[in-house]
Amino acid sequence: MFFLLSKIFDFLMAPAAWLVILIIFMIFTKNKKIKKRLQISIVCILLIFSNHFIYRTIVVAWQPKPVTLTKGSHYSAGILLGGFVVFDVNKNGYFDDAADRFIEAVKLYHQGFIQKIVMTGGSAALVYNEAKEADFVKNELIANGVSEKDIIIEAYSRNTFENAIFTKQILDSLNLKPPYLLITSASHMPRSIKIFKKANINVDQYPCDYDVVDSHLSLVELLLPDLKLFNTWYKIIHEIVGLKIYQLIGKA
Repeated sequence: MFFLLSKIFDFLMAPAAWLVILIIFMIFTKNKKIKKRLQISIVCILLIFSNHFIYRTIVVAWQPKPVTLTKGSHYSAGILLGGFVVFDVNKNGYFDDAADRFIEAVKLYHQGFIQKIVMTGGSAALVYNEAKEADFVKNELIANGVSEKDIIIEAYSRNTFENAIFTKQILDSLNLKPPYLLITSASHMPRSIKIFKKANINVDQYPCDYDVVDSHLSLVELLLPDLKLFNTWYKIIHEIVGLKIYQLIGKA
């Protein structure tokens, strides 16, 4: 039930969805005062969520700073969170724009910072019988020089909470020495690190796949609205609100 409700709630986290809902209400309402307020709300949403400065300011503040591991740092395992693979209708897997998670995990392994890679992630599909992400990633890890004996997969979790619960079961059964290194996207890290620690997993964070780097905005970005930002706003809103909800229900 929680998984189903989270999927429905995801839809409501998208500013584009807010616009659609408000426009529908505006079209069908007969009350002129309400119609006027809806029009103002629509304009405000368009201006706020198409502004690069506002978006960058919030995302930079949300994302943790990059972590540089010092020489001699060593972890028995790096926990690689899924969410960077998509599958076509024939269940062929492809890396998406969050593939930096995979790249960083492989680099950390070859540099000797992590001894094993725990890949956690099944399928978050609500309707379709999708392939398991962990199975695909295991083959890709092997293809990139990671020894099969150093790969541990958890292929049944559907969300971050299940990532943590199922991964803990595996780590406890293997008696791998903590702390572990948690590897995920920078925007996903604040929520992930709290969920994993709430599950009593001793982890250090290694954020990657930064949505925004703290660089200077161009004049065009400062002055012109960009409607493409509506797609990127969804991710950060999902993470911020998702963390608060997980905290309210005691899962983070």
